[in-house]
Amino acid sequence: MSRFDLPTPEQTAAVDHAITSRHSLRAFLPTPVPRQTLEDILAVASRAPSGTNTQPWQVHVLTGAALKRVSSRIQAAYLDPEQNAAHREEYAYYPTEWRSPYIDRRRKVGWDLYGLLGIAKTDKARMQQQHGRNFIFFDAPVGLFFTIDRVMQQGSWLDYGMFLQNLMIAARARGLHTCPQAAFTQFHQLIAEELQLGQEQMLVCGMSLGFADPNAVENSLVTERAPVAEFTRFLDR
Repeated sequence: MSRFDLPTPEQTAAVDHAITSRHSLRAFLPTPVPRQTLEDILAVASRAPSGTNTQPWQVHVLTGAALKRVSSRIQAAYLDPEQNAAHREEYAYYPTEWRSPYIDRRRKVGWDLYGLLGIAKTDKARMQQQHGRNFIFFDAPVGLFFTIDRVMQQGSWLDYGMFLQNLMIAARARGLHTCPQAAFTQFHQLIAEELQLGQEQMLVCGMSLGFADPNAVENSLVTERAPVAEFTRFLDR
């Protein structure tokens, strides 16, 4: 099929399914993901557009002993109050001042997740424990870290988002699931040490990748999306 041909209904349905069935999972099976599958996913993701084809993404794939070592070190820092307080995000992912509808959506996904897990609003210990599962990649067999050269500007970060989306959709097309994680940015210094990053490299985010645990209640959480009419204007004159 030429890249200029119209897709068949089956092809359209397959793409739509990969997109709409993607949601952030928080529990994975230990089933290994073959190296070739990971390389195929990354090759597909690399077709993401970028300004003047700069391709600003750099990916670090952790499995096996490397994954366990890095996860253990991050989680230990997270659980130690003194170390936790010493680590701070390098860039602001979220706004410093929240307003509707964003704060409402943020609160809803949090309480929906805690509700599924039976975590009460006053149970700070269990909330901390659940958040800490980020740092063991929710038991996924593959952990990914994404970095970018500090010389790159805001446009390249937009390009990076398209690469990440491509990766997650390509994973879904192969029966895999993911969870993109900004939580790791708090521990960027520690991660830089483990990955032996140069000073010119900056951590963008992490991501869990693997096969879904079908018995984990938290994986039943599918966040809502606003209807098209709520975020779109059509102008024809």
